This record gives sequence, structure tokens and C-alpha cells, in this order.
Amino acid sequence: MKRRNFGLGAAAMLGLGACSSSKFLKYNGPEVTGMVVNKGERRLYLLHHKEILEHYKVDLGFNPVGDKKVEGDGRTPEGTYYIDRRNPRSDFHLSVGISYPDAQDMAEAQALGMKPGGNIFIHGEPNTYKAKGRDWTAGCIAVKNKEIEQIYAMVRDGTPISIWA
Repeated sequence: MKRRNFGLGAAAMLGLGACSSSKFLKYNGPEVTGMVVNKGERRLYLLHHKEILEHYKVDLGFNPVGDKKVEGDGRTPEGTYYIDRRNPRSDFHLSVGISYPDAQDMAEAQALGMKPGGNIFIHGEPNTYKAKGRDWTAGCIAVKNKEIEQIYAMVRDGTPISIWA
């Protein structure tokens, strides 16, 4: 009798596990070899060489025109960087880090007597409040939660990302 109850309990747990959704998706498709953000179009493209694998609508920093120069300017950086980290416990569902600032960004900010800022990510929606309007981040690139789940699964650390106006 105990063995039967254990078997039924285990089957129920496996069934529930199959119904639950995880934000950690699996991806077995073509390698993402690059990413492009077109700030003017408000679009993020995932590329396999020259082929577009996926594209997403994005929100940017609250001051979206121009290149990020200093901490607190609300701008999203422009240039070529790479994905350098990931945060499964992000305040914005999930996030992948962008290697901003680079040496040039630091030198430009230093010439202005300022700090360049940092912690630039591609991330999902806020966990604790609702984003208001377009271009609401402090300089990051935001997508919907389901989309950051795809990006998180598809993109590897070291993937280059070009961000341009």
C-alpha cells in the first residue's frame, strides 16, 4: 500500500511540474553570433551571421536621443560591446549584462570630470512596479518578460552587441 501511495504522489508531482512554467528556457537552434539594437527603430535583432533569428520591440533610457556619456544621463550607450554577464535574480525578471563602459567611454566621462555610469542590461519588466510609457529605463534596453526569457536562453556570454542610433 505504501508503495502505491508513493507512486501516485510521485506521478502527481511530475504532472504538476510539467504544468508549471519556468523562466529558464532551453534553446537548440542556430547560434546567436551577434546582436544589433537600432535605437531609432526601437528594435533589437538577434543574428546568426547575417540571418535575423528573432527581433523584438524595445524601450530605452528615459533620455533616448544620443550616446550615453555620464552616469545619470538616462541615455542608452551607442557602440559595440559584448554580453558579459547574466542575472537570474534581476529586479527586472531576467537580465543579460552589456560590457559598458569600455575604455573609450571611461575616458570620455573622465574628460568631462564625471563617471561613465554602468550596469547596463537587456532586461524584462520590473518585478515590483509597472513600467510607465515608452523609454522608461535608466539607460538599459527593456523587452517583455517572455522575450527576455528567449534572449536569456539564446544569447551566450561573449556575444557582440552593436547599439546605434
